Amino acid sequence: MTQQPLRGVTSLHFNQDQSCFCCAMETGVRIYNVEPLMEKGHLDHEQVGSVGLVEMLHRSNLLALVGGGSSPKFSEISVLIWDDAREGKDSKDKLVLEFTFTKPVLAVRMRHDKIVIVLRNRIYVYSFPDSPRKLFEFDTRDNPKGEKTQICRWLCDLCPSLEKQLLVFPGHKCGSLQLVDLASTKPGTSSAPFTINAHQSDVACVSL
Repeated sequence: MTQQPLRGVTSLHFNQDQSCFCCAMETGVRIYNVEPLMEKGHLDHEQVGSVGLVEMLHRSNLLALVGGGSSPKFSEISVLIWDDAREGKDSKDKLVLEFTFTKPVLAVRMRHDKIVIVLRNRIYVYSFPDSPRKLFEFDTRDNPKGEKTQICRWLCDLCPSLEKQLLVFPGHKCGSLQLVDLASTKPGTSSAPFTINAHQSDVACVSL
C-alpha cells in the first residue's frame, strides 16, 4: 500500500494587503481568501510535491515556491516562480523563474518590482519579475541554533507600498534590526543600514 503524504502545514503567510493567505503543506499549496473565508486555489502534491515555503504576489497568478517537508519535488536551496496563468499540462510549463543558492532558503518576500530571498545569514534583493538581476545583498546576524531562536533566522519584511521601498531584517547585535530604504540605495553598492536597537533579547516578529 502506498503511504499517503501527511496533511500538515509547513508554513503560512499572508499576501501584501492581507486579503489572502497561502499555506505550504505536505500535500502541496492551498490559497485562501480572507473575507469571506474560502479557498481560492490550490496546487496538489502531484504538481509541486510537499512545499516548505510559499509566497503570493498580491492577488496575482505569481507564487514563489521552496521545496520542503517529507516528499519535496523542488530543492530547499531554490526559489521557483510559478505562473498559474501560464498554459501547459506539465508543472514545468508553469515554472517561469528560478533562483538557486548554496544554502537553504528560509523566507521569500515580494513586491511589484522586487523579490527578497532570505538565507541563514544573508539577504538577496533582485529586480522582479521581468529580467531579474541582483540589486543588493546584506549580511545578517547568524542566529544560534535552538527552537526559541530559530524563528529569527527568517525574520524579514518588505514594504509593499508604491511610495516606500523599505526592507527590515535582524541586525548583527542581539535584539537589533536593520532598516534599508531600497529606493535611495544605489544597486551594486554597499550601504550601511539604519540600526534600531529594539530589544535586549532576540526579536521574535517584525512587520512593515
